[in-house]
Amino acid sequence: MNAAAQIQHQTSTLVLETRSLVVGYGGRPVLQDFNFSLRPAEVLCLIGHNGAGKSTLLKTLFGLVARQGGDILLDGGQLHAVEPRSLTAAGVALVPEGRGIFPGLTVAETMKMGLWAADVPQQERSERLDWVLSVLPALKQFYDRRAGNLSGGQQQMVSIGRALLSRPRCLLMDEPSIGLAPKLFQDLLQPIRQLQLDTGMSILLVEQNVKEALKISDRVVVMKSGAIIREALPEELNDNAKLMELY
Repeated sequence: MNAAAQIQHQTSTLVLETRSLVVGYGGRPVLQDFNFSLRPAEVLCLIGHNGAGKSTLLKTLFGLVARQGGDILLDGGQLHAVEPRSLTAAGVALVPEGRGIFPGLTVAETMKMGLWAADVPQQERSERLDWVLSVLPALKQFYDRRAGNLSGGQQQMVSIGRALLSRPRCLLMDEPSIGLAPKLFQDLLQPIRQLQLDTGMSILLVEQNVKEALKISDRVVVMKSGAIIREALPEELNDNAKLMELY
């Protein structure tokens, strides 16, 4: 764990927390009595087999899936209504699975729409956009191209850039490596990791590309069948044998 994370998680309220959370689809529970926490200034990697409930948790935390029971807390306070607009205003952003880009829009148009959706005041939009482009300078290379004509890595960068427009203090990332080679995935995540170290942002990263995700994580939570079966440090899961035991 980085030094900022060690200090802050000992002295600060948890950023996100669930208590006895219940979530399901069509009457079938996916998460049952689920207890989870994201600490300040940490990158938490959430891993597990397909269908373990990882993406369901992220969508529920961001208000895209309704809960059937339990509590969700932000900064120690219970959220009675969980919906994306209020969470964005509170400093939480989501990079969705599958990138969620609009193929017919240019990157510039996507960013303009993102500034509006994040309720960034008009007078602050130019400065906010410049800040995102300083974090992800490669966006400038294809800024006027349509998102549908970009490579997978470029599209993912657009999705991350759009999420950063709200200048979040908590970033939820749902399988950003899908369709990307390991090297490209690392090139994409390194600027985000540096931003996290510089600002103390908390990141919850759901990933199937476990080896690459562990390289930028402070803590790991392993899920199976809707339950947490292990919590570990990345170095405790640094070989295939240990990982295979958990899948």
